[in-house]
Amino acid sequence: MSDLRDAAMNSKAWPFEEARRVLKRYEKAPPEKGYVLFETGYGPSGLPHIGTFGEVLRTTMIRRAFEVISDIPTRLICFSDDLDGMRKVPGNVPNREMLLEHLHKPLTSVPDPFGTHESFGHHNNAMLRRFLDTFGFEYEFYSATDFYRSGQFDEVLLRAAERYDDIMKIMLKSLREERQQTYSIFLPIHPETGRVLYVPMKEVNAKDGTITFDDETGREWTLPVTGGHVKLQWKPDFGARWAALGVDFEMYGKDHSTNTPIYDGICRALGAPAPEHFTYELFLDEGGQKISKSSGNGVSIDQWLTYAATESLSYFMFQKPKTAKRMHFDVIPKAVDEYHQQLRAYADQTLDQQLANPVWHIHGGAVPESRMVVPFSMLLNLASVSAARDKETLWGFIRRYAPDATAQTHPDLDAAAGYAVKYYEDFVAPAKTYRAPTDLEREALMDLRNHLAAYDGPAEDEALQSIVYSVGRDRFDPLRDWFKALYEVLLGASQGPRFGGFIALYGVAETVTLIDKGLAGELS
Repeated sequence: MSDLRDAAMNSKAWPFEEARRVLKRYEKAPPEKGYVLFETGYGPSGLPHIGTFGEVLRTTMIRRAFEVISDIPTRLICFSDDLDGMRKVPGNVPNREMLLEHLHKPLTSVPDPFGTHESFGHHNNAMLRRFLDTFGFEYEFYSATDFYRSGQFDEVLLRAAERYDDIMKIMLKSLREERQQTYSIFLPIHPETGRVLYVPMKEVNAKDGTITFDDETGREWTLPVTGGHVKLQWKPDFGARWAALGVDFEMYGKDHSTNTPIYDGICRALGAPAPEHFTYELFLDEGGQKISKSSGNGVSIDQWLTYAATESLSYFMFQKPKTAKRMHFDVIPKAVDEYHQQLRAYADQTLDQQLANPVWHIHGGAVPESRMVVPFSMLLNLASVSAARDKETLWGFIRRYAPDATAQTHPDLDAAAGYAVKYYEDFVAPAKTYRAPTDLEREALMDLRNHLAAYDGPAEDEALQSIVYSVGRDRFDPLRDWFKALYEVLLGASQGPRFGGFIALYGVAETVTLIDKGLAGELS
């Protein structure tokens, strides 16, 4: 353990770097609360999206790294801001007209448009928890509605009333003059309509712990700040929650980064040290736009898991969190293959290299063996040329290529074969475009066909790749034009696998037939 801890204390992998920052908070004395608290926040105004999952995954990676370098116990809270008013109706839910009647009510007071849960907030919370449970995260779920109404937040809310002027000073600096005139950190929940009100305060009575205001009709009300009658605006809520829970670490997207001094200032004004932060870059959809939970653009968690195993998504999330990443369906095959490449490399790496390997962080150090003897990208090409409708078709080729492989001994390969068929049907097949070869390409393809027809050696990747290479070497400059021709004429794609490996998997005789069809214009 000492070797592992020593290596972790010097590792440049970003989870260890963040874990060391958290540990530094307690270099003089352990936390009085007895544990280090990691938190992630979620706004359930729409269906949970993949960015929310990413926050929990990355925070979990830092938590695991912290547990290697420290014996201080840890907790992870996933906090849902479900007392927020529904400001607009999401575009990707049913019964939108019904929801219009409940605008500005807390999400846990809005009926569930899906008809399956107590409220829209409860529905979205359940979806989030299902997603997180799919990945086996260890976390505690907190609902803002419960947090406010149960009294857990009362102490900090009363302190916010006492220090109202100090907190308002922090907030007013960040607001336009027009907004300053009506702004209050407190948002009352109307006792009759149940709506969250954005109204100025006539009085904040710290002694009584109450606020007084006029509603939209001009009627005056006085409500206690405790017990769920009032909630905080979202920026004050951020800092106040940190203070109430004693949060040590929270990450959030780049769109929050300019608010960090506000969050920290409010937390300190309420008498607590600000946590450590980590700001990550945003996920982008196919068109380069930020992924939004209300519009439903980009790839959802369920969609990713339709085409690949959970570990590939975790691998994608680990990579360069401070770099904006385009997240569309075409990133999935690359993530699958790179994840397995890292698995295969892990066993032969030094301890320092292992701690920098994404798979250590994905699996918390208990790294499994990869049984993917055929890359995912190759399975996709195999599905394409064989017109596979099920994974058993692919297994017919896999067994010949790797006789010792079975679905039982290679479960990751078996699962990948099923994913490959589904991915091929949904994304590859609709985009396939074959073209006729040029005269030079036709000559080279005929030469390759004849070499393969005469080949009587073992169906091994390197030997077959050598034949492919020799045919193209004297005809194409650059040589990549030869491989591009193979992909476009025979596979209907602009990119493809290492062709010798493809021949070994698909079969030498089958490849000869494929070339014949390509030359005859029979592929479509």
